[in-house]
Amino acid sequence: MGGVTSSIAAKFAFFPPTPPSYTLIADQSPSRFLIPEVPTREGVDVLKLRTRRGTEIVAVHVKHHKPTATLLYSHGNAADLGQMFPLFVELSLRLRINVMGYDYSGYGQSTGKPTEYNTYADIDAAYKCLKEQYGVEDEQLILYGQSVGSGPTVDLASRLGNLRGVVLHSPILSGLRVLYPVKRTYWFDIYKNIDKIGLVNCPVLVIHGTADEVVDCSHGKQLHELCKDKFEPLWLNGGGHCNLEFYPEFIKHLKKFVQAVGKPRATDGPQKTIGEADREIKPPENESSDGHEKGGVPEIARNSLDSRLDKSKKFNKPEKSRMSTDQVDRFRRKKGLVW
Repeated sequence: MGGVTSSIAAKFAFFPPTPPSYTLIADQSPSRFLIPEVPTREGVDVLKLRTRRGTEIVAVHVKHHKPTATLLYSHGNAADLGQMFPLFVELSLRLRINVMGYDYSGYGQSTGKPTEYNTYADIDAAYKCLKEQYGVEDEQLILYGQSVGSGPTVDLASRLGNLRGVVLHSPILSGLRVLYPVKRTYWFDIYKNIDKIGLVNCPVLVIHGTADEVVDCSHGKQLHELCKDKFEPLWLNGGGHCNLEFYPEFIKHLKKFVQAVGKPRATDGPQKTIGEADREIKPPENESSDGHEKGGVPEIARNSLDSRLDKSKKFNKPEKSRMSTDQVDRFRRKKGLVW
């Protein structure tokens, strides 16, 4: 039963671009690679990382010459690193930070299959790489999760006590709640952010479009209310699911957050959330070996983050499914399940 449930959930949740948008070629160092489809830049490392579940994922590290923080970006369910790379570069330049992004198992040139528990192992491998290869401390690290990427982001954040901050971009309460407005969490649900967000101790910024037709804005608003340390949220009026970076307020508010969480926090007197203070001065859940439970940036355009943008640039219209005609695929097309 668990295997069937996991398989169906994967069909709902994951849309890896087919074919991948990029290839890999070996660099001079045996542990470094190049992506020929993107511009060559200094300070960019392309890596392969082994996860605890045996898959090998591709990660990209974009270095800023004077970074104030490091951001670990978990992308949406219909993108890969080739499509995300321009955004990583823009975020690094505009926010003055280092950025690491990674492809989930089964995405891009990463091996394996995309599953909920594989994505938890994937983000753990990227986090371990930042700690061991780049010397990043938790106090310097901001986790960023977009849409389905909010799942591995919240999971990791719930297990770490001293992160600098978390950004949730068009996040989901849980996988099942994208489909139906259920009032309780079921054992077969995936990405149970609603149950984990209360365990996150660092400042959390939630960004959501008010006209999101894929993941309703109520998901972001409820997660914001459940946060322990709330930063001023950004509700983008008229924003859809995959066009928020095109709003000028997006990068301005993100920069405000990065600067705010970089300030020393007062320890005396009544404790305030960092959002309040800023306004005043102006391993994951238990898993078995097979992965089942035991119990904008305005200047750039991207092909896809969570929903594939068609050539007509109708940003709020997810592209129709491109493959099979079985019942699950017809259902997910009907529901617009591109998170």
